[in-house]
Amino acid sequence: MNKKYILLSPIFIAFLFLSYSCCTSRNQKKASSITQENTPPKLPSPAVIIYKTKGDYNYNVPVILSVDKTRIISFPDPKDIRIDGNFTYPDELVDGYLLDKRGINEHAAFLKFTYEDYSNMDNIPTAERLMNYILDDDPFIEIYDAGKKGQYKNIIDDLNTMILQGKIREMKNLLKK
Repeated sequence: MNKKYILLSPIFIAFLFLSYSCCTSRNQKKASSITQENTPPKLPSPAVIIYKTKGDYNYNVPVILSVDKTRIISFPDPKDIRIDGNFTYPDELVDGYLLDKRGINEHAAFLKFTYEDYSNMDNIPTAERLMNYILDDDPFIEIYDAGKKGQYKNIIDDLNTMILQGKIREMKNLLKK
């Protein structure tokens, strides 16, 4: 009987070792997934676009044109031009620069409609009809991609400082082809 006990001992020990390894691995995976579930996902941060225009279009609704400027490829719903009840006018920065709040890019154009007029429309025209209401299809003097919103502590102050220090020229110029 002692011989059988001694012979089974190494097998028994190997079995225990494998069982422990499998359980430990499973528990680590469970702990890892629990940790991941409790960690909020990192959301992408919106782009920061700053620009200067040829005219005062601060209160005019922007739309996005195709590259060849022959059609509107994106325009807002009247409900989308307000955040928390306020119109999404651009923020004014130093030296005539503006901080976009609408998601414009270098292909943006401005409509003849103000935000107020646009929000009060019962029937928004189609993209084809809105082409007749474009005020300026080439409005930008300058337009820059200033990174992601999440990289700034106080976006207005930080951008104003960058502009005053001449660092705006280091940003991605969206008009340069």
